[in-house]
Amino acid sequence: MFRLEFIRKFSLILAIGLLFGLVGYKLGTNQVKVSWQNFSPHVAVVNKLAPSGNPVDFSLFWSVWDELENKYVDKSKLDTQKMVYGAISGMVAAIGDPYTVFLPPTANEQTKDSLNGTFDGVGAELGVKDNKTVVIAPLPDSPAQKAGIKTADWIIKVNGQDISALTLPEVVNLIRGPKGTKVTLNVLHSGGSQSVDVVVTRDTIILQSVSWKVINKSVVYLNLARFGDQTDLQWDTTVSQIADYLATSSAKPVGLVLDVRNNPGGLLDGAVYTASEFLPSGVVVTQQGTTGNETFSVNRTGKLLSVPMVVLVNGGTASAGEILAGALQAAGRAKLVGDQTFGKGSVQQAEDLPDGTGLHVTVAKWLLSNGNWINGKGLTPDVKVENNSADPTQDLQLDKAVQVILSPSS
Repeated sequence: MFRLEFIRKFSLILAIGLLFGLVGYKLGTNQVKVSWQNFSPHVAVVNKLAPSGNPVDFSLFWSVWDELENKYVDKSKLDTQKMVYGAISGMVAAIGDPYTVFLPPTANEQTKDSLNGTFDGVGAELGVKDNKTVVIAPLPDSPAQKAGIKTADWIIKVNGQDISALTLPEVVNLIRGPKGTKVTLNVLHSGGSQSVDVVVTRDTIILQSVSWKVINKSVVYLNLARFGDQTDLQWDTTVSQIADYLATSSAKPVGLVLDVRNNPGGLLDGAVYTASEFLPSGVVVTQQGTTGNETFSVNRTGKLLSVPMVVLVNGGTASAGEILAGALQAAGRAKLVGDQTFGKGSVQQAEDLPDGTGLHVTVAKWLLSNGNWINGKGLTPDVKVENNSADPTQDLQLDKAVQVILSPSS
């Protein structure tokens, strides 16, 4: 009995010895690495492994986290969820692309509201140019326009807060707010030398994408203000009305002016859909991404294929608005009249993430059918015309567009 017990104990000790010897050997030959660099004693961490499987050293991150937890004077400010969102926002911002952004729940909801066509705010479409937040265009009759906000204005502060380090969605989140409340925008007007404070009273903004009228019984004027979730439906309704008018009117209008001035863009599919109204066939736009090229061509038979037309553009014409105008210009279907356009040649994909958050990722750049990439440059009009800012009652660009329709050789 004693001998059997001795053999068991000896076998156990031998096994433990062999185990530690094996571990020691592996450590010595670098076949096993032990690291405490991702360990944080104060926070329970889940999903710690990087999705790509690449090693990531988070020791500095947790060191800073612990320093804040241990030393920051106002513990009520240490909202761990906000800190996580802030860390993710910083990670995305480190890429250096103003259109690739992480959206916390509120900002993500606001972005969706914009595409749906209604929200509370000031009614100004914003973009990023030269690392500055600029006004692409104030919406017609919006609080921003009534307060004097103009295309190409540079927004410096919102309610006294410097926004130079904020992402575009963060700036939008600061500017928006309930109807009837006020927001102070510190802006530098285009061509100005000193910034000024502009107080804007927020209102409910209802976005109408498409409208039309007849000018002097001779030219149809079609305004396309944006590309949103409801644009295609509104477009179809409007174009059907125009087609009926062209077929039945005794006045026999001679052409159409498509106005995409201050159209900040939106859904790429919408640009292809509207371009197909005027082009019988061909490529509208090519998307170049990490997985290769994807070509978007005319995808339906339009109702306005043969009507003579001119397209109005300006510095507020951006993104999908530029795709539409550029496709018509490149195909020789229409002349562009107005100012140089904004120059946004990238495509973003919107992803919904857990807890109501979202991520907009630049997934590709887009090229016109002639191969041109207009990012940072914009489209050059065939006929350059500037409106007189001192007299907003005049629309010299529209007047010129009508002239081009009536006298194509002018």
